[in-house]
Amino acid sequence: MASRISHTSFDALNSYAQSRFWGEVLGWVENPDDPNLPEHEECMIHAPDGSARLLFIQVPDAKQLKNRVHLDTQPTDGTREEEMERVITLGASFVADFRNDTGGGWVVMVDPEGNEFCILSRDWHPTPFPPRV
Repeated sequence: MASRISHTSFDALNSYAQSRFWGEVLGWVENPDDPNLPEHEECMIHAPDGSARLLFIQVPDAKQLKNRVHLDTQPTDGTREEEMERVITLGASFVADFRNDTGGGWVVMVDPEGNEFCILSRDWHPTPFPPRV
């Protein structure tokens, strides 16, 4: 028996604005049969293929400390540097640079409410799991 992730939830001061920001960053969409509206306290966006969802839940408290969980993103086309510029125009801010001389590494950004996320290079691939014996 196992569980699967239904969606990932984020607390937000403005759930609608956060859903719009992340929808633009990721190219994700709202449910056309249940669109997100500015007065909604919960706003969900969906991966275009339906494989994942993010839910933004309005709360009264601003972010206080460093995130314990964050999203790592990769550009689908273009470079990491082009993606940095794009998300900055959407409202993100640059925080830290962990790029290396070989083109690897990442940059740390924050969304409009101060939640950290990273942008990896487009060609980064996770290390595969070793075969089970």
